[in-house]
Amino acid sequence: MKKILLILLIFNFQFGFSQNEKLFDRLNAINNSGTIFYNVDGIDFTSQTIFSDFNDKNLKKAYRKYKIKKTDIKETDKELNFENYKVVKREQLDNNLSSVSVNYFVKNKDNRISIFWFGYYNKSNSEFERKMIELILNNEVPKNCFSSLKTNEVNFAGRKIELGGNCNWMNINNIQCPYNGQINWSVHKTKESADLSIQNQLKATKTKNGGKVESEEEVEIIFEGVPTTAKKVYYDFTGVTSLLVSMSGGKNLTIYYVSEKIRDNYVSCVLSFWNNDNIGSSGLTPLLEEVMAIKDN
Repeated sequence: MKKILLILLIFNFQFGFSQNEKLFDRLNAINNSGTIFYNVDGIDFTSQTIFSDFNDKNLKKAYRKYKIKKTDIKETDKELNFENYKVVKREQLDNNLSSVSVNYFVKNKDNRISIFWFGYYNKSNSEFERKMIELILNNEVPKNCFSSLKTNEVNFAGRKIELGGNCNWMNINNIQCPYNGQINWSVHKTKESADLSIQNQLKATKTKNGGKVESEEEVEIIFEGVPTTAKKVYYDFTGVTSLLVSMSGGKNLTIYYVSEKIRDNYVSCVLSFWNNDNIGSSGLTPLLEEVMAIKDN
């Protein structure tokens, strides 16, 4: 009986390690002044530790800092192996899309308050949240999952791209190079997850930015060496007053939405440029040319 139990324990440990190892292959993180930004499977989330004891007084301060209202329902996730309070907020957008924001206020091993935020479209995932919180609080996320704040070299879905440091992180897995385009991406376990991420991002863009869709078509491209199909959307922002438009100085935005299997994982990617960017003979800007080509060119 003891031998059987030992074998089962070894098997479970190896299986769990293998599962986490595959997860870590898809996970990317950046530490920015104590707040760590993460992305995996199309989910953005953050972690931060406040160096205050986990008690009612300090929790109230943390709630105010993170704009948690007294009227917001604070639940306890009893399946999480750390004492915690959880707040879920939902905002209905257009196009049958809603944004879901989940905050955890967790008592870590040092009796400090660790705060986690998870952002989704339409549906949250408590099992995923528990897994990531426990991995992070147990210091089990490998260092090789972390990218530098500097943009000399960027890890794009498992491949290093040299950018020379002239670009900016707009968010985790979201890089913008002035007048050379912008790309954001996520690495997924399944094609269904990657496809859904692209669909939601397309809906969100149509909802949030106020531009008018002038055209929408399927085009043949080469993405990271793989022939595939992308959705090309052309937006007109003429007459629109917004921070997005004023920062770019452009009037029209071209966006490619693509989901494809790359290097044993599935990648969702949104690639865009303005009409006043540096558009080459390929029909693309230099940043986009790093990862894609239009098949006809």
